Amino acid sequence: MHFLAVYIPEEKINDIKNATDIVDVISETVVLKKSGKNFLGLCPFHSEKTPSFTVSPDKQIFYCFGCNAGGNVFSFLMKQEGISFPEAARMLARRYGIDIPVRTMSPEQKRRISEKESVLAINRQAMDFFRCALLENASGKKAMEYLLKRGISREIIDDFKLGYAPEGWDKLAIYFSKKKQPDGLVEKSGLIIPRKGKSGFYDRFRSRIIFPIFDISMQVIGFGGRIMDDSLPKYLNSPETPVYNKSRSLYGLHMAKGKCRETRTVFIVEGYFDLLALHQHGIQNSVATLGTSLTPEHVQILRGFIGENGRVVLVYDSDIAGIKAAQRSIEVFDKGYVDASIVVLPAGHDPDSYLLEFGAEPFTKLAAESKEIISFLIDCAVKKHLSACDAQAGGLSTKGKIHIISDMKVPLAAINDNVARSLYVKELAERIGIDETAVLEKVREVSVARRSDIARSAADYVLQNNGNRLERRIIAMMLQFTEILSEVDNRGLLNLFEDNILKSIGQFILKCKDRPGEPASELMTIIDDKDKKNIIASLVMGDDLWDRDGCLKLIAQFESSRYRHERKLLQEIKDAEERNDHELLLRLLKKKQMQAKNKIKNF
Repeated sequence: MHFLAVYIPEEKINDIKNATDIVDVISETVVLKKSGKNFLGLCPFHSEKTPSFTVSPDKQIFYCFGCNAGGNVFSFLMKQEGISFPEAARMLARRYGIDIPVRTMSPEQKRRISEKESVLAINRQAMDFFRCALLENASGKKAMEYLLKRGISREIIDDFKLGYAPEGWDKLAIYFSKKKQPDGLVEKSGLIIPRKGKSGFYDRFRSRIIFPIFDISMQVIGFGGRIMDDSLPKYLNSPETPVYNKSRSLYGLHMAKGKCRETRTVFIVEGYFDLLALHQHGIQNSVATLGTSLTPEHVQILRGFIGENGRVVLVYDSDIAGIKAAQRSIEVFDKGYVDASIVVLPAGHDPDSYLLEFGAEPFTKLAAESKEIISFLIDCAVKKHLSACDAQAGGLSTKGKIHIISDMKVPLAAINDNVARSLYVKELAERIGIDETAVLEKVREVSVARRSDIARSAADYVLQNNGNRLERRIIAMMLQFTEILSEVDNRGLLNLFEDNILKSIGQFILKCKDRPGEPASELMTIIDDKDKKNIIASLVMGDDLWDRDGCLKLIAQFESSRYRHERKLLQEIKDAEERNDHELLLRLLKKKQMQAKNKIKNF
């Protein structure tokens, strides 16, 4: 049974839909610009240079003409956040102050609440436990002193809900046991670990400062923990869980999203304390990666906030760290069509210590002078291979030039944009005084994995390549001009369809013809199949101006085409019989048999 039917009354779903504006919701994570009746932006689900992601406020639908993703506001949240329908509905209900009567659930229904929602609830309780340990328990005094000593203000401690995991092996495990939370569920949250060879569990985080990790909807999805002495590991993060994926999560994004959108710039650091220091010094458009390198998913998410011409600034604490990060990130940024630069702080400083010692103004000046990643790597390569002898002679040796090209050929080859690559090759050639063609030769020698094609579902493939044009127009007509549905039903038009997916969508439309609201958006709520949702979104986005006469003409054209097709098939069968072409005849008879079966099945 669908969660919708089990947990959330239909009138509440209608209340949520009536209160929700899809443009408002999507514009929180995608920069949208008005374009006629619709809004356009860069798709958050695939990399693109030119906006093809379209949002219709009239139809309350989104559709991407690049990757074919489409749906209503529930579909968007489900895909963007990786959540279920009930979770999306509850998220919107919270946003618009709509009460969903959870208390009316039966015990059986409560057991069927999604695993993700249960883990989120456990995370919220764990955050409260850690907060209490820091602010109210004697054991947290040492942790608070540590934070204040590091220059973290009480305001930042409160804003980011910092906490403390007390000493002891199972304080949190006992806390959840008293709350009657099942051990298996708490284990799935990553907060407790089963004891080897023994019964029971122990806490993952012990004697550590705790950094709750939020998603953009302020849900606690995971935790980071920092030890307060020289023990190892210094940092410990939640494992992957049903709600936490480090490749898609960025620390501080929930606090940074507004400023990122406003400034069209985002600073990326690597540590929790670095991030807190930036926010404390007023640089609120900053986030941190969580124990992983920057991923394409991170870039995609951030680009939704900074827009197509936005700027990413990587902040690292040494030349070596900066070089490694820059080399890793070239392809990630290039595939995400994002311009990125890099700031390397003076030796011995990380963002936290630099801001504490010098303040925000010198940091902002450094950031303003940040270099594009390739230019930064060229500088580093020249610096690395410029020997004392070369410096005295006033130029690079032949050997030094060879080494520089060797260092740069892989980063240059990782750039997919031919124009950008050509300009950087020219920059390198001029910098070291060598012919461009020599550099290009070396770059061409490097084999770089080419950009993968956007995966398309079988349904999309059928729709775009082999799908019947007239059948698509009939479905688009049914979605956009509901007054014609009775005519379609009475004529049994869907019985003539050859595309089973389009036929199924048509049947759904007829079943729901008496439901209130925008037809396409309504269908998105009751259809589970994501391919069908994408097809509906693509068809409803058309700007056709339908009237009854136009609809009747299309129906007549479709019927005429289908009957002509049947007569053609009968003639082909007759010709095959006359030629004694048994193989072709068998194939044609099977085709006719399939058509007959489809007709019978749909009457």
